[in-house]
Amino acid sequence: MASDSGDEPRSLLRRQRELASLYATAKSLTALGELDAVLQSIVHHAHDLMGTDFTYLSLVGADGRLSAKASEGTISASFRAACIPADVGLGGKVLASRSPHWVRNYAATTLIDHDPNFDRLVDVEALVALLGVPLVIRGEAVGALFAADRSERSFQADEIALLSAFADHAAVALDNARLYDASRTALAELRIAYRKIERAQAIHEALTGVVLGGGTSGEVAQLLADQLGGSVTLLDRTGAALVRRGSASSPCRTPSEPDLADAAEDARRSGRCTTSVDTAGIARSVASIQAGDSYLGALVWTREAAGHGVPDGMDLRTLERATHILGLFILKERAIAEASERLSGELLTELMVGGPGISPAQRARTRARNIDADGLDLVVVAESPAVSSTDLSHHLHDIARDCSGLAGEHLGRATLILPSADDDRTVEAVHRRLRGALGVPVVVAGERAVNHDWARAFSLASRCGAVMRAIGNTDLGATTGRYALYALIFDTERVRELDRFIAGTIGPLLDYDQRRGADLVGTLSAYYAHHANVAATARALHVHVNTLLKRLDRASDVLGVDWRQENDLELRLGLRLHQLRATVSQE
Repeated sequence: MASDSGDEPRSLLRRQRELASLYATAKSLTALGELDAVLQSIVHHAHDLMGTDFTYLSLVGADGRLSAKASEGTISASFRAACIPADVGLGGKVLASRSPHWVRNYAATTLIDHDPNFDRLVDVEALVALLGVPLVIRGEAVGALFAADRSERSFQADEIALLSAFADHAAVALDNARLYDASRTALAELRIAYRKIERAQAIHEALTGVVLGGGTSGEVAQLLADQLGGSVTLLDRTGAALVRRGSASSPCRTPSEPDLADAAEDARRSGRCTTSVDTAGIARSVASIQAGDSYLGALVWTREAAGHGVPDGMDLRTLERATHILGLFILKERAIAEASERLSGELLTELMVGGPGISPAQRARTRARNIDADGLDLVVVAESPAVSSTDLSHHLHDIARDCSGLAGEHLGRATLILPSADDDRTVEAVHRRLRGALGVPVVVAGERAVNHDWARAFSLASRCGAVMRAIGNTDLGATTGRYALYALIFDTERVRELDRFIAGTIGPLLDYDQRRGADLVGTLSAYYAHHANVAATARALHVHVNTLLKRLDRASDVLGVDWRQENDLELRLGLRLHQLRATVSQE
C-alpha cells in the first residue's frame, strides 16, 4: 500500500508537469511568431516530457515528400536533411490513417512499407523504437510529430496521448504561423504596392506639372530617366531619335537607332509595351505613342538588366502613361507647326501674286513672324520624282524657320524664299540639307528676286530646274546663273530671241516636217546624239542605213548647205534648244 501511495504523488507531479508544459505551449501560440521558432518550441517541450532519445517534427512539402522542420536530441545532419516520400514508412502510415502509430523495432517491422534511403539513415542514427502522431489541419494531415528511442520499447497510452496533444498544438501553431506569414507577406506586398503607387503618383503629378507649365518633350524624357533610371529615348514615326536623356545616378548606354527602330516597330505591331534584353545585358522597354489610329512615334526605356531585373508593372504603366502625355505634346507641336506652315505658305503666295513690291499689310504680317520681307531676296524651287511637293514643302518649312524665310507650295512646286548673301552657297546648302533628310535625289534651283519680283524669280528657277533635269542633272543644287547658256529656254522674256535663233538654224527643217509629215529634225537629233555614227543612228531609229543616208541628204537639200561638211555648231544648238524647249513646255 505504501508503495502505491508513493507512486500516486509522483504520477500526479508528472501529470502537473505535463499540463503545465502543454499550457505553456498553448500560451506561446497566442504570441504570433516565426513558424520555425514555434515548431521548435513545440518539439523542445515534447522532448522534455516524453524523455525519448530524440524528437522531431516533419511536414509534407509541395513536392509530396516528408522532411524534418524541427528536432531536439542528438540527430545527425544527414537525418535532419532526409526527405522521403509521404506514403512510405511509419510517417506514411500515420498520414494515411490520420492516427498515431508506433513500432518497437523500426528496422525489423514488416507492418510498414520501408524506404531504402531512410532505412540507411535509421542504421546510421541507431533508431529503433518510433512513435508518430499526425498533425491535422481542417481534416488534412499535413505532417507528423515523432518520438524515437535507440532501444526497443513499447509506447504507453498516456505517452501517445501526450505526444498527440503536442501534435494538436503544433497543428494549431502551424496553421496560425502560416496565416501570420501570409498576413505579413500580404502586408509587406501592400506596403511595397503603396510605395509604388505613391512613386507612380508622384511621377504622374510631375509629368502633369511639365505639361501645365508649358514644358517640352525633352523635360518629360529627363523626368522619366531620373525616376526610372537608365536612359529614355523619344523616337519619331520614322524611327529617328528626337530626344535622348539619361539618369545622372544610373546612366545606361543607348542602343543604336536601327536597333531602337526595330524595337519600336515590334511594339507598334504588338500594340503593347514590349521588353527585351540584348546580348550585352541591356534591357529595353518600348511603348508606342498613338493618337487614335495614327502612329506618332515611340518611347524607349533602356537600362542595365542586371541592375533592374524584370521590369516592374508599375514602371511599365508609368512609361505607357508618359506616351499619352508625349502624344499630346506631339499633336500640339504638330498643330502649331501646321498652323505656322499654313501661314508661311499663305504669306509666300501673297508675295508671289501681289508683287513686285510689298504692301504695308504684308510687311506687318512678315514682321510679326520675325521676318524681314525686304531681305527675302532668293527664291528656291525644289523637285524630286521620288517625293511629293507637299512633303518637300514640309522640309523647306524647317529650313525657313532656321533662316527667317517663308516656304510653301506655289503652283504645285515646293518653294522657299529666304535672305541670302551668297546665292550659290545658299542653294547648295538647301540642296545638301534636303538630300540628307530625304535620302533621295533632288534638284534645287535658285534665282535672285530683283525689286521684290518673286514671281519672275520663281518662274526662272522652276524652268531652270526643268532644264537641269532635261540635260541629265537629277541631284544638284544650283542658281540659274550656272545655266546662263540655256537662259533662252527658261527665261520667258527672251522667248522671241529663242524663236529667232531656232528659225534661223532649223526653221526650214521644221517647216518641211510640218508640210510633209516627216521627221528630219528627229533624225538629225538622233544622228548627233550618237556622235555622227550612221550605223548606231540607224539602229536607234529602226531604219536601214541607206534609208538614213537618204534622210540626211534630204536634210542637206532642205537646208541648202552640206551641213555635214560645214561648221555645224549653230545647227546642233538649234536642235538642242528646240528639244529642251519641248521638254520644258511639258513641265
